[in-house]
Amino acid sequence: MSEPPGPAPEQPERLGRVLTTRAIVLAGLIVVVVALGTLGLLLALFGAGTPADQAQLDVFRATGNVVLGAGGAVALVLAARRQRLGELELRRKEQELAQRDHAQKHVEQVASDNAAHQRRLAEDARVDAVERRITELYTKAADQLGSEKTPIRLAGLYALERLAQSTPGQRQTIVNLLCGYLRLPFTLPSGPPAGRTSEEELEVRGTAQRILADHLFPGDAPDATRPEFWPGITLNLTGAVLCHFDFRGCRVHNVRFGGARFAGWTRFEDVEFTGYAIFGGSTFDRSANFVRARFHGRAVFRGTTFRSNAMFDEAAFSGEALFGGARMVDGVPHPDGADFGGTASFAGATFERDVVLEHARVADEAAGHVWPSRGACPAG
Repeated sequence: MSEPPGPAPEQPERLGRVLTTRAIVLAGLIVVVVALGTLGLLLALFGAGTPADQAQLDVFRATGNVVLGAGGAVALVLAARRQRLGELELRRKEQELAQRDHAQKHVEQVASDNAAHQRRLAEDARVDAVERRITELYTKAADQLGSEKTPIRLAGLYALERLAQSTPGQRQTIVNLLCGYLRLPFTLPSGPPAGRTSEEELEVRGTAQRILADHLFPGDAPDATRPEFWPGITLNLTGAVLCHFDFRGCRVHNVRFGGARFAGWTRFEDVEFTGYAIFGGSTFDRSANFVRARFHGRAVFRGTTFRSNAMFDEAAFSGEALFGGARMVDGVPHPDGADFGGTASFAGATFERDVVLEHARVADEAAGHVWPSRGACPAG
């Protein structure tokens, strides 16, 4: 806040009292009367015209000149005094004007500060209201996911999707919630009477998968992304049961699928993992399609079971590609290789670093496998 203006500056000291018009007129009349009286007196005393009178008149003339000179000097002093008084009055007015300007600027600054303070209060109130609204929507949607009724759970998923789309800062939190839901224990439907309930839950889980896939798909244009795309997302689906998992063309950061079960076909073609990709210990019940997938970080498939075909054709691995090797457990190495139950194909795959297939196993050595150019072939 600005400080109030200080006390008014002291006025310059006035030099005497100001002459009034009346005093000046009266003084002029006195001078005229004295002059006329003096003239009459001189004519009465020295009007005879003798040499002595002439000399005395010269003396009086000289004295008059001196008096006139003194009067002129007094006039100059009075004029200087008037000039000084005028300057002092002008300075006083300038100081008064500067003081008024200072006071006006202070009033304007105070008003500006108050307005800025009010705007900050309004913005803080708006932010608080928005955060409360987000918290209420998030809490309500999370509660809906715990409902026993399928339509309510679906409504909760769609509410979370809308909230994440409108509030980018909440996207990772909402994705974590969706992943947490997919990690809940789930048994695939195997027929009535439990089949109907399981199929309804399968629909809800499929919706959660589609929401993730839709918002992790950047679009087909190489130089532009879809407005629905959520960049930089990390997924943790460790131990989740995923049915017909379709992540074609998606772009995601770090992913954890360790111990997950991929029921039905699985499609990861053209997917881009910008961070690490952990699939260790996961199971693919049917074909696993990683054609043209791009792994920018470490790719771990140790202990992964491919019960059908595993296709990594034209995949690109920028980091380590671990399909086998040994894990250290309490300092003891444990062989842990991928298990290929069907055909494994790495045709056209590129590896910028090591590819490890040690301890990996195949069910049928004559199944037409295509292995990477580096790394040992798995044992039968």
